Amino acid sequence: MVLIFVDHSDSEIKKSSYEVLSYGAALAEKLGTSAEALLLGAVKDDLATLGNYGVSKVHQVSNDALNNLDAQVYARAVADAVTSLNADVIVFSHNQTGKAVAPRVAARLKAGLVAGAVALPDTSNGFVVKKNVFSGKAFANVNITSAIKIISLNPNSFQVKQTGGTASVEQLNITVSEPKVKVTSVNKVKGEVPLTEAEIVVSGGRGLKGPENWKMVEDLAHELHAATACSRPVADAGWRPHHEHVGQTGIQIAPNLYIAIGISGAIQHLAGVNRSKTIVVINKDPEAPFFKAADYGIVGDAFEVVPKLTDEIKKLKG
Repeated sequence: MVLIFVDHSDSEIKKSSYEVLSYGAALAEKLGTSAEALLLGAVKDDLATLGNYGVSKVHQVSNDALNNLDAQVYARAVADAVTSLNADVIVFSHNQTGKAVAPRVAARLKAGLVAGAVALPDTSNGFVVKKNVFSGKAFANVNITSAIKIISLNPNSFQVKQTGGTASVEQLNITVSEPKVKVTSVNKVKGEVPLTEAEIVVSGGRGLKGPENWKMVEDLAHELHAATACSRPVADAGWRPHHEHVGQTGIQIAPNLYIAIGISGAIQHLAGVNRSKTIVVINKDPEAPFFKAADYGIVGDAFEVVPKLTDEIKKLKG
C-alpha cells in the first residue's frame, strides 16, 4: 500500500498535498496496490473529497497535539501509522514539513529515503527514483532497496489529476506523544499569496535602486495574483523582509512562472528558482547571466517596461 502524507496549515490542506496525492495514486496504480492518505490533526476541508485525487481511504489521527507541526511528534505518529497500516511506500511533499518529518520517519523505520523526487520511480529493475542534485543542475537516479520506501516529491514536478471519486474517512487510533515544544503564539507573514504555494512569482533585485520603487513589483504581482520575492542583496539591505529572499541560501521555489526584475542572476539565486517552469527576465544589461537561463527576456529599463507590462495586463483583464 502507498500511504500519502497530507500536509495542512491553518486548518486548511496545502496546495502541494493535492500534487502528492496524484503522484501517490499514480505510483500505487503502477505498483498494483492501493493508495491511501494520512492526515494528522484537524482541518476544515471535507476529507472525503480527497478521493477526487485518487485515494480510496483517508486515515485521520485526531489529536490537538497534531494541529501544529512538531517534527518529532509527527515523525513518531507517521511511523506508528505506517506500522499499523502495513504501508510499503510513504510519500511526502518536499516542503518544509516534508524536509523535517520524512528523514525522521526514515530513521525510525530503517527505510530508504529519496528527497526531492521529480518523477515516478522506474520499477523495471528495482525501485529507482529520479531526483535533483547540485541545486538543480543535474539529476541522480537512486535505487531504494529497503522493505519500506519513502519519497518526498519536489513541488510543481507532477501534474495534479482529478478522478471524480470520493474516499472513505476513518479514524486511526495511535498513541500521540506530548510535544516538547509548546506553541504560545503564531505571527503570520501577510501577503496575497504564500510564496511557497504560489504558481506565479514576481521578484525584484538591486536594479530597482531602492525600497521606494518596490510598488511597481507589487502592482504587477497584484494583477497576476502572484507572490512577491527578492534577491539576497535586497533582503540584506533591508529593502524587503528575509522571508521573501529566494535563492540557494533563501527559499527554493518552483512556480509555473517566475518574473525577475533587475536581478543579474548570480548562480546562488538561480539555484533557488531554476525549477520554475517558465522564467522571464527584465534587465537593462544584455550581458546579465540571467538571460542564459531565461525562457523569455526583455532588455530594457525596468522603470519603463514594468509599468507598461502592468497596464497591458490590466487591459487584457478588462
